Amino acid sequence: MNDLQPTPTKSGIPRRFANFDLLTDALDYAAKGQAGLNFYTARNGLEDVLSYAQLRTRALDAARRMLAAGLTSGDRVAIIAETDAEFVVTFFGCEYAGLIPAPLPLPVAFGGKEGYIAHLKRIMQVCGASAVFSPASLVEWIKDAAQTLDLVYAGSLAELQPAKKPDTPLPRAKPQDMSYLQFSSGTTRFPLGVEITHEAFMANAQAICRDGLQLREDDRACSWLPFYHDMGLVGFLLAPIAAQLTVDLLPTRDFARRSLGWLKMISDNRATLAYSPSFGYELCARRARTAKLDHLDLSCWRAAGIGGDMIRLPVLDRFTECFAKVGFKGSAFVASYGMAEATLAISFAPHGQGLVYDTLDLNALDRDSLAMPTKPGSGVPQRAFALCGAALPGHKIEVRNAKGTALGEGEVGRIFVTGPSLMKEYYGNAGETACVLTPDGWLDTGDLGYFRNGQIVITGRVKDLILVNGRNVWPQDLEWAAENGNDVLRAGDVAAFSIDDGEGEQVILLVQTRISDPERRSSLLSGIEGLVSSEYGLLAKVVSVPPHSLPQTSSGKLSRIKARKMYLEGAFERARKSSPHAAGTA
Repeated sequence: MNDLQPTPTKSGIPRRFANFDLLTDALDYAAKGQAGLNFYTARNGLEDVLSYAQLRTRALDAARRMLAAGLTSGDRVAIIAETDAEFVVTFFGCEYAGLIPAPLPLPVAFGGKEGYIAHLKRIMQVCGASAVFSPASLVEWIKDAAQTLDLVYAGSLAELQPAKKPDTPLPRAKPQDMSYLQFSSGTTRFPLGVEITHEAFMANAQAICRDGLQLREDDRACSWLPFYHDMGLVGFLLAPIAAQLTVDLLPTRDFARRSLGWLKMISDNRATLAYSPSFGYELCARRARTAKLDHLDLSCWRAAGIGGDMIRLPVLDRFTECFAKVGFKGSAFVASYGMAEATLAISFAPHGQGLVYDTLDLNALDRDSLAMPTKPGSGVPQRAFALCGAALPGHKIEVRNAKGTALGEGEVGRIFVTGPSLMKEYYGNAGETACVLTPDGWLDTGDLGYFRNGQIVITGRVKDLILVNGRNVWPQDLEWAAENGNDVLRAGDVAAFSIDDGEGEQVILLVQTRISDPERRSSLLSGIEGLVSSEYGLLAKVVSVPPHSLPQTSSGKLSRIKARKMYLEGAFERARKSSPHAAGTA
């Protein structure tokens, strides 16, 4: 029988809001209290408990072993980011040893062993890794990836037993030194290593905990977000440690299989803080249709954060409708905006108001880059966009046109940010750094948006924008219209982009369908073609592709750039010939 008890909500020491010089200083302080990390699985419940005091003891031992094994302060260390205690101990072992940890993704998004190993090898080459640590289950794969690399060590932390005595003195970093490397998710390109310094992390963690989430003494966090993504690593591991906050953790794969287990953890442990991209809330709402919910009480959930992707308001409305009966309040939703290049957060919407949004005339948005509000049912193509709050204290946001001039309220342009949380650079890539960081310290986010009542509103990404006959068309609009126009498709089942077919831009919609009957599938595709034509005045080619074939980034976002590349290379055509569920084009 499992007699583990999770760490308490209250740490028992005065709250400090990330006012430390180094991550190790933050852990040294948190270790004086009772808070910590609790690791769950959907099937077995609580499986491991790691108080911050235990984490500090184990991390110091790991640091000495790493240095005794031949690693040197400043070396980069790749760590496969499993949601377990060993990853956290390894990460903080690196921090104490003056090494630079680089969390890397798990295999789930890479379509098999070969693709995953190739991806890891490329990242380790990019960051010049001197060692790679992995969970025991992936050690053989990791050793395959490391065969042609000159590494000091490749394997699990448990197996690291240096020949000489681990008595090397531990170095002390400076606040301006690099703390860790965060690899971007690769939405539009191969992932780049984002250099985050100790002082940049502390600035962001303080703004998140003190100003964004406005932490209280009874706050407790719960997360299924992966540690290799900035929202999981910073938002639900590092920032909580810097604010002495207890966190209950569920592996991402367990959330995908049993998403209501996340809500049960919130209910059972009385968690108050939990975040998810829109698709996570949608998955819970779908599962709730056929599940009993009377064992849940979500009245404790005061900040249900939305981030990591475009905010889908209809999805969140459905979530609220499903779970209002067990205490969830729509006013708990907190829209936010951020990215790895800014450590994590850039803005938070005000607490307690729920989602505030603009319903915009898409014709004005597409034609004139103006955010013109319209009323629902007015007869013009429209979409709602969530207001994501003002910039965090010490940070600034500007919306600029193509000439670099700052725009006024309601004018759509490219979003730039500046502040103490920005990355130092892309590791070893001065060219890419110069493309996004201006000489005067502004980051070109690559996102498009506008201001409304002093709050930033995100409308899409520059590189995803479709240009047809002089019109700007947002791929999300086409995708969401197709997915919401029936009860067959799920979020992420449609990818929209355009190609040059020799006579102009052709809009393509790739549709993942699980329908095996040819007539029903053909009817679905034809219906989507008609919907796009009638609502957006576009002639689109709608193509059925096999289930699970649309590419995603490591953080679970749809990668339209890669989908377009695969389409042009004929990858979906080949897959269609081998799948009974994917024949058909409208």
